[in-house]
Amino acid sequence: MSNRLIVILTVTLVLIAAVFLFTPPIPQDPAYHRFSDVRNLFSIPNFWNVMSNLPFLLVGVAGLWYLRDNADRVCVPGTVVAYQVFFAGVLLTAFGSAYYHLAPANETLVWDRLPMTISFAGLLTIIIAEFVSGNAARRLLVPFLLFGIASVAYWAWTESRGVGDLRPYALVQFLPILLIPVVLLTHQPTIGQRKYFWWMLMFYLVAKGLEFLDPAILSMGNLISGHSLKHVAASMTPAIFLYALMQRR
Repeated sequence: MSNRLIVILTVTLVLIAAVFLFTPPIPQDPAYHRFSDVRNLFSIPNFWNVMSNLPFLLVGVAGLWYLRDNADRVCVPGTVVAYQVFFAGVLLTAFGSAYYHLAPANETLVWDRLPMTISFAGLLTIIIAEFVSGNAARRLLVPFLLFGIASVAYWAWTESRGVGDLRPYALVQFLPILLIPVVLLTHQPTIGQRKYFWWMLMFYLVAKGLEFLDPAILSMGNLISGHSLKHVAASMTPAIFLYALMQRR
């Protein structure tokens, strides 16, 4: 394991410890479930927030299909599973998010968040494989997956006891956003090009911005909400990665 990877992992552990030592438990805000676009079309509640998950389905299927015949050519040797996990998480996000938006509540939100943690684990492992070490990536995939799944299970359990705590899930969602730029800036890719990862990060941040502007965007013509557009923007992240894989020789 490289010295730089050891430093990154050490800083990560320190950040995790700091979050739990200095931040009180974070319950789920009930207002999170109140989206601006609640229109019912074709007997489907919250139609646009549900159907805007279709791009995740298309990209997830396309990614897994492409890997079926090209994985050995475009993936870091020995880490194909991480790429499959990433696109499988994207595919499952389509179903989990659609299910949640049919009836937004904490109970359905679990199935929205679980697939996303799978995608996060796959993506972070891929970046470690392509920029740091394939051997380290192989060892880290399962712990990343287990921590992500456990973070959602822990949140759901604490909510059921009336003491909701989102801190572990917040780490799963936001730590990669902090770590990925560090890796991109300090390591050279062993395969592919880093510019695609910067584009992926940009679209993810755009998606978060659209989520924040949910009602404001709907008020501009009453056509579509920021949250529905967030799904489309977020699906561009795996779409860009699939395009990057297809450019590899």
